[in-house]
Amino acid sequence: MMASSSPTIDQTSVVCMVLPLVAITVTSFRLYCRIQHGRLWFDDLWATFAMIFTFALLVIDWLYLQNYENYSQGVRVALYYMICQFFYAVVWCSRISILLTVVQLAVPGTLRKVLTFTTVTFVIAWAVLFAQVWWTCESEPSWKSQPRPQCDLGRNVSIAQIITDVFGDIILILAPFRLIYKVKLTKARKIRILAIFSTSAITTVVSLTHAYYVLSDGGLKEAIAAMVETSMSLIVANLSVVVAFFLRMSTEDDTCSPAQLPFARVRTFGSQPMRRHIKDPLTTTLIGVETITIRTDLPETCCRTLQNGNTDDISFNSIEGKQSVGELWRAYNVLL
Repeated sequence: MMASSSPTIDQTSVVCMVLPLVAITVTSFRLYCRIQHGRLWFDDLWATFAMIFTFALLVIDWLYLQNYENYSQGVRVALYYMICQFFYAVVWCSRISILLTVVQLAVPGTLRKVLTFTTVTFVIAWAVLFAQVWWTCESEPSWKSQPRPQCDLGRNVSIAQIITDVFGDIILILAPFRLIYKVKLTKARKIRILAIFSTSAITTVVSLTHAYYVLSDGGLKEAIAAMVETSMSLIVANLSVVVAFFLRMSTEDDTCSPAQLPFARVRTFGSQPMRRHIKDPLTTTLIGVETITIRTDLPETCCRTLQNGNTDDISFNSIEGKQSVGELWRAYNVLL
């Protein structure tokens, strides 16, 4: 029973190797999707930072767990400190990436300013947690003499982690609700978008588990919980882009067939007949305006193709009613 409840070094090493590799793979695919569509933004930059820190954490964790006997005691202590700080770096870079994705969707105004300011508070929370590790561990340096050094972070660190994690994840869940509520999309599409962003709740559960091991047990269980939290944080940060890629690809396959392009022509006259005077005063010319109404259930590639055609005007109408082109374009380009 004891052997099954306490992970071994090899088991811990496998978890600390596999999960980061999965997170790195998902992030690489996310960046490929954004580069392919020419939509790189600041949220991708922070996701890249998180991926770099994840790779560094993977390497350092391996050295700390498997080859610590080959290093001096000072190097072992340095490896432990790097593990602690890279853990915070991955978690908070991932959260900032998610928040900036929401900022990218928001139109200029009060909500966007509030979300941008919230990004600064995330950086401050990260800095506080970063510093807390130093003053907690340096105040009781006896742990540095252990064969595999590990500081007893204790109650204060676990409480600080719980407060900041819950605070950050609540913002990441509620901010998209506020944003999507104002956009005229179908109910099914709203649910799908909000479900993607609500996956931040997964990191809350994992972070609470990690905080519990920091407070009560520590050891290898704490190391595994920390690696699960970092990997899940990075994976969740990429879901909005990766899921949207597959949804867009599925939509294009279903609706972008050249033989079944669903649009209708409507001939109208945009204004009163216009008279253009030429040399013969008895001759007039009537000029008509032809518009094309395109259904909004077309994917982005079809809309772009039609826009590049020889049409005089394109108007977008949703099933639920009219909405601005900016709202639709933002929803299709960034989310779906």
